[in-house]
Amino acid sequence: MPVLSAFVIVLALAAVVMVTVVAAAAGRALPAPPPEEPRRRDPVLDELRRRYAIGEIDREEFLQRKIDLEE
Repeated sequence: MPVLSAFVIVLALAAVVMVTVVAAAAGRALPAPPPEEPRRRDPVLDELRRRYAIGEIDREEFLQRKIDLEE
């Protein structure tokens, strides 16, 4: 009977080791997600922001033109 108990314990430990190894290998097998593409900036909005930043247009005009461009 003690031999059977020792065999069951060894078998259980082997199963735990196998599950751990398989899980670790599966985690490494997954490909990395593709990197996000940088958002492309609208050159027209960039120009509008530049004009607002240097004071060429006021806030109201900036906001109105921005709304118009984003429609």
